[in-house]
Amino acid sequence: MSELRFTAEHEWLRVEQNGQVTVGITVFAQEALGDVVYVQLPELQTFSAYAEVSVVESVKAASSIYMPLDGEIVEVNAALSDTPELVNEAPLGDGWFFRFVPADPSQLAGLLDAAGYDQLISTQA
Repeated sequence: MSELRFTAEHEWLRVEQNGQVTVGITVFAQEALGDVVYVQLPELQTFSAYAEVSVVESVKAASSIYMPLDGEIVEVNAALSDTPELVNEAPLGDGWFFRFVPADPSQLAGLLDAAGYDQLISTQA
């Protein structure tokens, strides 16, 4: 988990070998949502940081997924359309939402590391 970066909106980011960044929601977020029943996947296009790009719905609530940095979404996890429960079963693995190419990869350094994210959620628990 040390290679992951996190947002205050409970998204995780992992830089892949090809420079793309995979995005999903954290264990904390999926536990708060409960059983995920639907995921609206984003369009393959360029978004600005903090733009709403996706929605995840659970038995408890609907929650927006935001673009963590400026960039172009180049792939979505189509498996979530048929099996949204992957978000609960493997939030840091097969339950990822999308991959994007960041406009400025150096901005990743400004996101939370694991220790910073743990501190954030300790104040919200």
